[in-house]
Amino acid sequence: MTYQYDVLVIGGGHAGCEAASASARMGAKTCLITMDMNKIGQMSCNPAVGGIAKGQIVREIDALGGEMGHVTDATSIQFRMLNKGKGPAVWSPRAQCDREKFITTWRETLDRIDLLDIWQDQAEELIVENGEAVGVRTMWGVEFRAKSVVVTAGTFLNGLMHIGRKMVEGGRCSEPAVHHFSESIARHGISVSRMKTGTPVRIDKRSVHFDLMEEQPGENDFHQFSYMGGRRRLEQLPCWTCYTNAEVHEALRTGLADSPLFNGQIQSTGPRYCPSIETKLVTFPDKDQHPLFLEPEGENTNEMYLNGFSSSMPMEVQLRALHKIPALRDAKIYRAGYAIEYDYFDPTQLKHSLESKVVPGLFFAGQVNGTTGYEEAGGQGMVAGINAALRCAGSEPFVMRRDESYIGVLIDDLTTKGVDEPYRMFTSRAEYRILLRQDDADARLTEKAYHLGVADKARYVWWIEKKKAIDELMTFCKELPIKPNEINGALEALGTTPLRAGCKLIDLIARPHISLDQLAEIIPSLREKLDSPTNRKQEIAEAAEIKMKYQGYIDRERLIADKMHRLENIKIKGRFDYSQLHEISTEGRQKLQRIDPDTLAEASRIPGVSPSDINVMLVLLGR
Repeated sequence: MTYQYDVLVIGGGHAGCEAASASARMGAKTCLITMDMNKIGQMSCNPAVGGIAKGQIVREIDALGGEMGHVTDATSIQFRMLNKGKGPAVWSPRAQCDREKFITTWRETLDRIDLLDIWQDQAEELIVENGEAVGVRTMWGVEFRAKSVVVTAGTFLNGLMHIGRKMVEGGRCSEPAVHHFSESIARHGISVSRMKTGTPVRIDKRSVHFDLMEEQPGENDFHQFSYMGGRRRLEQLPCWTCYTNAEVHEALRTGLADSPLFNGQIQSTGPRYCPSIETKLVTFPDKDQHPLFLEPEGENTNEMYLNGFSSSMPMEVQLRALHKIPALRDAKIYRAGYAIEYDYFDPTQLKHSLESKVVPGLFFAGQVNGTTGYEEAGGQGMVAGINAALRCAGSEPFVMRRDESYIGVLIDDLTTKGVDEPYRMFTSRAEYRILLRQDDADARLTEKAYHLGVADKARYVWWIEKKKAIDELMTFCKELPIKPNEINGALEALGTTPLRAGCKLIDLIARPHISLDQLAEIIPSLREKLDSPTNRKQEIAEAAEIKMKYQGYIDRERLIADKMHRLENIKIKGRFDYSQLHEISTEGRQKLQRIDPDTLAEASRIPGVSPSDINVMLVLLGR
């Protein structure tokens, strides 16, 4: 049997779902091939979306017309806006989700998309003809042909799970690994390596002493992930916190000899910023305790996730250590934590469109690029799906800059710097954080997405109306005069300096310790402007307030970004034979030859390429 499509997407995880839905919405006839149609969008680890920088990525996916924000809002059982005590550049939404409802909602979402088919099977061989990817052959001998192939196979490629000295092949607990597919890709010159990740025990909440833990409630204000979606509709549940102790650590140390991380069994590199509990003990031997977070897996299940206790120690060691925690002294577990090793492909062999430099027509997204996290995978999936569809139409690729999105930062880091450990996004990785806030992803991306055809007209109109409302509120604040005798008493009551002369309302908003809501309580015309505070109006007011309060910082960062664009506009691909460029350092020459960047700006971000190397190339270009 042979089927013909425009785009094939291999893998039904977070990258695959976004890639398939994006390409189909753009008019490409798309097929999503997945091993299990009942586990589409499965949350292999914590059933949570967002977090520091990750929440911004989900907002960007939503602004581009993606689905992760909608699915998260529909299945959220706890929402929090992290970092609210800091500036808005690092505010990050996070939601705990109902795992089973997340899967169901993703499946329902995909089923509603025209031009998108789903096929349950396992890809076994990449088909390459005349140097280009043209399809795949499955485990059951079915051949799928396409103009673009997107690989989003997660941790399934030659997956190997570890608990103590026991090793079991699999891509996830009780799910088979995929063999032969990596090898069929590698034989065409694409580099394959191994990485490792892990997950903690799942606990029966009926066996937990919650009275010995601290409750961590969620928030129920207007914030959410999708700019357009409906409100959270599931019951909102608390999370709980506790700590390890010296007895826990001692129990774990007794099993280190059988830990696959330390007995030589696992050779690949794990995530630095999400280490196992045994790695924490070895790395931080002076720490007396480590925080743990017990988080619900769903609205109607007893299963709970112990965040901070990822482990691949023997089962009996994990359980013995757990029972040394007072709140978990009687804990019953559903399954032990485990580690998993899997194949990934060198992301420096990718263009910024996520198309392979080695095999045209082949795209990669998600953990197969050496990243970790649902959000990072979803963001890559969006870009790969968009560009797979654009390739079918013969259009120019869609590439996001570092000053345009966290997704742009992520992909630029992957393709220019590569990875030597699972890559996780942080706000510190972005040099233009004040331009990449969670509140304005729609301002940055929705119009572009609409013109690409991935965001529909309803979303575009929604954004245009929001933009108009923000502009109107800002104009009102710029024009409204404020007199000292009318407001100084209220300002002193708020603990801020009284006015010496009249000013405009926007000048008061710019003060760091006064909020728009506080001013609305003492300025009737502003209260009238903000009245009937629906979720939409609250979001508009917050976006306008941030722009007015931080306009100076925003303008300054934009100026710096615009200067960097000059280097982005200098194309160097094909203009140098780096092996003969003896004026630059040996390391710089080797890195440039391997990565072959498109622009001088990309070259400047490659580790090992020095500023003096860039200056040499500028001089040579001038000649």
